[in-house]
Amino acid sequence: MFKDFGRVLTAMITPFTRDLAVDYSVARKLARHLVQSGSDGLVVCGTTGESPTLTRDEKLELFKIVVDEVGGEATVIAGTGSNSTIPSIELTQAAEKVGVDGVMLVCPYYNKPSQEGLYQHFSAIAKSTNLPVMLYNIPGRTGVNLLPATMARLAELNNIVALKEAAGSVDQVSELRRILPDEFSIYSGDDSMTLSFMALGAKGIVSVVSHVVGPQMKQMVDAFTSGNTTLAKQLHLQLYPIFKGMFINSNPSPVKAAMNMLGWQVGPPRLPLVEATAEEKEFIRGLLAEKNLI
Repeated sequence: MFKDFGRVLTAMITPFTRDLAVDYSVARKLARHLVQSGSDGLVVCGTTGESPTLTRDEKLELFKIVVDEVGGEATVIAGTGSNSTIPSIELTQAAEKVGVDGVMLVCPYYNKPSQEGLYQHFSAIAKSTNLPVMLYNIPGRTGVNLLPATMARLAELNNIVALKEAAGSVDQVSELRRILPDEFSIYSGDDSMTLSFMALGAKGIVSVVSHVVGPQMKQMVDAFTSGNTTLAKQLHLQLYPIFKGMFINSNPSPVKAAMNMLGWQVGPPRLPLVEATAEEKEFIRGLLAEKNLI
């Protein structure tokens, strides 16, 4: 029976070779590393995993190898949402057969559906699977904001159990926490907002920077959860330059640059994203050096 996804989830990057083929062997090793570094779960093929540029077969193979490597130790959440409902249903059902623990469904991008369209899209996918579902609201990338009232309607469906909220609004999270059931999990979709959102009742974070500071993210979340808010604040302030620095360019270009600097052969992003510039890489290297990571 489903309990929860955990508190610190990493939105896992997709490693590529230099010729931009998916590097499944590095993905397997990376999944293991992230779990050993404090991640309770992994989101595979989300935005950070460059899902819009991955084929269906690539996504399914990534789901398979991550489940094989860390399934049973950490939750594996498959990014199966897109801007088209029927393919999202088909990929969700295929991911369920692979053995993932849940799916994440992003708001449909480019189409700009109404709130009723969002409701119908998400409910159709949720009803097609027995898996627990996390919705993902990121208006800056999708062009549409999943409003709290619509989220409350969707939370009435038994298997819609969580929301990754990346609208960047404390007010919106306040309203979500006010009207959603206590057992419904809200996750920050922005590393820098983790502590603020948890103070309002969020469960945890779907993190990008946990690739490079996983133990520290886990420590910060655990400190807050245990009531040591002073330590949590100190850790937040220490990590804040990393939180912001990993987003100096479109995610995941900066974090891929950082991981390559740390010795992980994760390759560049696929077009239309491009590698961090020389100046950006110099800035990222400085951040890592400042935190004694390299």
